Amino acid sequence: MNPVENPYSPGAGNRPPELAGRNEVIKEADIMFQRLLAGRSIQPMVMVGLRGVGKTVLLRHMHDTAKAAGFEVIYAEATEGKKLPEILMAGLRKALLSLSLIEAAKDRARRSLGALKAFVAGLGLTFGDVSLSYDPTIGVADSGDLEADLADILVEVGEAAAAANKAVVIFVDELQILEKQELSALIAAVHRISQEALPVTFIGAGLPQVLALAGSAKSYAERLFVYPRIDALSEEAAIAAIEHPAAALKVEFEADAISEILRVTERYPYFLQQWAFCAWNIAPDSKKITWSDVLDATEVARGKLDESFFRVRYDRCTPTEKNYMRALAELGKGTHRSGDVADQLGCDTDKANQQRTALIKKAMIYSPAHGDVCFTVPMFDEFMRREIPDFIPKA
Repeated sequence: MNPVENPYSPGAGNRPPELAGRNEVIKEADIMFQRLLAGRSIQPMVMVGLRGVGKTVLLRHMHDTAKAAGFEVIYAEATEGKKLPEILMAGLRKALLSLSLIEAAKDRARRSLGALKAFVAGLGLTFGDVSLSYDPTIGVADSGDLEADLADILVEVGEAAAAANKAVVIFVDELQILEKQELSALIAAVHRISQEALPVTFIGAGLPQVLALAGSAKSYAERLFVYPRIDALSEEAAIAAIEHPAAALKVEFEADAISEILRVTERYPYFLQQWAFCAWNIAPDSKKITWSDVLDATEVARGKLDESFFRVRYDRCTPTEKNYMRALAELGKGTHRSGDVADQLGCDTDKANQQRTALIKKAMIYSPAHGDVCFTVPMFDEFMRREIPDFIPKA
């Protein structure tokens, strides 16, 4: 098959040609936007799910939808080594500058830009080439207390938007990376703008541990947000994700070929794209992709995942952490008791928990319930067994 015409798009955050099986959460976001414009109350959203389920793709889709509808949009991604104000500052500045161009909101937005300058100075932060030429607004968002000042800044943005008869949507990806103090401040700020009925809302995304982290940061977080669970696709949606892009180019996947892709990928969107992409490139027939083509593609797809999607995470871990993950993998797919992992390692639970805690912090694993542990990356157990084939369990 001609690789130039390959319609599939493996890669982190790449939008697939067919955004299948996500209509419900997309519709939920659309309703949020419409209610925000109508001045009605809404619950902000935090999407949760494992790696590779398409959270970033959905966040970007919602961002593009809001932007096309005329909203001011702020998009940020939490990054290790960067503070929350650093990742938000450029987007806040851009939104306020845009609002300041609207005659009805000119003065209000300029005051808010001054507050943003005070916010930056109050926290003692620098932002490289990003600068603000406005005089700082004294007494607003300049206390140096992140929780109080971030809430003040979002109120400033909301009031400037209200003056302009506009609405603002803030998007933040990888929420689990935020420090507890930062997550607490963000939740409090979103709570404040919700209480004051300002035309600003929030949509975030993160790994499953975000639920526990948010609840630990603020007890009311579970009531403040809606938490759509983004998971593997249904069988019908997974088939559509494979079939429709090929059919648009008059290429057919045999039924057995599709069944094999669904089996080996477990219907996770990232893996569906990788397998379909590799099967397309391998298939010798210009109009049909067979079961045999998919079998040949599996070795190639796994090799690509092992050297990129899996490897980039694996290489961040210490030898003892890798050993812990190998012991977890030995127990098979799904959720397992921490004590059972310790048994595989032949050590007591307290000692094993040192690696467990470190791996949770690195977002390699998470704890869906007390005493339980699970990989944050689908199919990582299979990778660990391939990577360390000679592991000898002590249990």
